[in-house]
Amino acid sequence: MPHVKYRSPSIAPAYTGRLSTDPIPSLRLPDESMEPAAAYRFIHDELMLDGSSRLNLATFVTTWMDPEAEQLMAETFDKNMIDKDEYPATAAIEARCVSMVADLFHAENLRDDDAASAVGVSTVGSSEAVMLGGLALKWRWKQRIGGTDKDAWKTRTPNLVMGSNVQVVWEKFCRYFEVEPRYLPMAEGRYVITPEQVLEAVDEDTIGVVGILGTTYTGELEPIAEICAALDRLEKEKGLDIPVHVDAASGGFVVPFLHPDIVWDFRLPRVVSINVSGHKYGLTYPGIGFVVWRNADELPEELVFRVNYLGGDMPTFTLNFSRPGNQVVGQYYNFLRLGRAGYTQVMQTLSGTARWLSDELRNSEHFELVSDGSAIPVVACRLAGDFGYTEFDVSAGLRTYGWQVPAYTMPDGAEDIAVLRVVVREGFSADLARSLAADLRAVLAKLDAIKPGGEFTEGHFAH
Repeated sequence: MPHVKYRSPSIAPAYTGRLSTDPIPSLRLPDESMEPAAAYRFIHDELMLDGSSRLNLATFVTTWMDPEAEQLMAETFDKNMIDKDEYPATAAIEARCVSMVADLFHAENLRDDDAASAVGVSTVGSSEAVMLGGLALKWRWKQRIGGTDKDAWKTRTPNLVMGSNVQVVWEKFCRYFEVEPRYLPMAEGRYVITPEQVLEAVDEDTIGVVGILGTTYTGELEPIAEICAALDRLEKEKGLDIPVHVDAASGGFVVPFLHPDIVWDFRLPRVVSINVSGHKYGLTYPGIGFVVWRNADELPEELVFRVNYLGGDMPTFTLNFSRPGNQVVGQYYNFLRLGRAGYTQVMQTLSGTARWLSDELRNSEHFELVSDGSAIPVVACRLAGDFGYTEFDVSAGLRTYGWQVPAYTMPDGAEDIAVLRVVVREGFSADLARSLAADLRAVLAKLDAIKPGGEFTEGHFAH
């Protein structure tokens, strides 16, 4: 056995040993092992080059949780969510979370004594949830048009109607599962779809219409009740029964608490499925999401698989298989810790901070507000005139203070419009909002003084 020389950590210098004298291979496995502390330091130091997640106002994803939640999640990294026979407590927690989400969205046939009465599943964020919701729509369409001929759908092309403002995962769904996307264009001053656009786009091969509760671009709520009402009239006139899926990734854990009187969910009979991100305003670290259906009839049995090689008969209808149980444990902690009263207080506080920031932007006379944070806590604005610089210059200037505030162009139909967006999340306090406002004033003063003429002409839309 070859002799392995170990360096005593008591005399090995932290930064004048191997880390400095020998480059660490980054593209191939290193030939030798290293001490745990050295490996930690090497990776830890490289990660310092990342931006601060708390100052990343581009992302909707949660960047702060209670220390107790972090402890619970650290204790359950090693539990495989899919192995429900080996980890029955974790499986029960997942079922309770799905039931709570289904109840929040007014699903049908829920029983207080049976979590399994809720039809849905936890997912790795809304991307997987969207794929599952879209697949259910496609399979229900196949059943709807097939009648006695189960192969009738093979000669037809299914389509999905949605705004050009949808998140890119819907584009992925259509490409991966061979569905024609029918994007409804935006217009200057209108960044959501309208019922009139929907009616012009749907036909007998439409598998569904996607309505967004809190758009990625501006945080606005699409008129889901009005869209459903228009489709109700269409069915009476032409017999077309077009279902609606609500993409509530951003607003699903906001609107029920901030705007409980807005009807957008399963209270509308035409809404058949809803996805929501727990790692956004569900206040849980990534990645956790949910998709729920109105009832069992809306989830085709063909999409449910059953396996027994992990110790018991288990139905599964997720795209992912193995994943850690700590994500759903963190979500369950939030549900118990906050309850309806806690979520209401958090959302009202975040909305108050967003609206304060909106007032500061409006009063600066530099900006025109696109959304003021009253729908969900997202503020979007554009420069109110030609100041000799662009929104991308403002974004770049804020980066020098550590803030990541994205500048991007709007979707098809309004692609000439550029905006800045701030996502107000838990952990973005009123004090941080004041600091952002002060730094923004400094950036604007500098840009007003030097008038760079639009030094930055394009940017990356950070989601």
